[in-house]
Amino acid sequence: MSTMLKVYTKADLDLELKKNKKILALFYATWCPYCRGFVQVFDEKAVNLGFKKILHVLLDDYDNPLWDDYSVVAVPTVIVFEEGKVNSRLDGRLGRGLPVSQFLSWVEELEKSH
Repeated sequence: MSTMLKVYTKADLDLELKKNKKILALFYATWCPYCRGFVQVFDEKAVNLGFKKILHVLLDDYDNPLWDDYSVVAVPTVIVFEEGKVNSRLDGRLGRGLPVSQFLSWVEELEKSH
């Protein structure tokens, strides 16, 4: 069973990365119009991917260091962490977000690799 958790700070994310071997994380912002619809699709698909921990990393503040620490240029962005390191990622695009179809294709590839 997957556990979903909201993370707001670098310290919180670092703690989760230390405690969990493999994590799926959605970097998003509540002010982002592309994120609003994407979060629901992400949640529906993420629970079936076999991750024990799924994070919602909230980047509402442009001063949040997580933007730079993980080179997030646009939200939503989805990252798979293994052993605390970025293993795979799917980046949103400025002015376009992250198409659901692209995310679903990426999820299919993740499922094949597990």
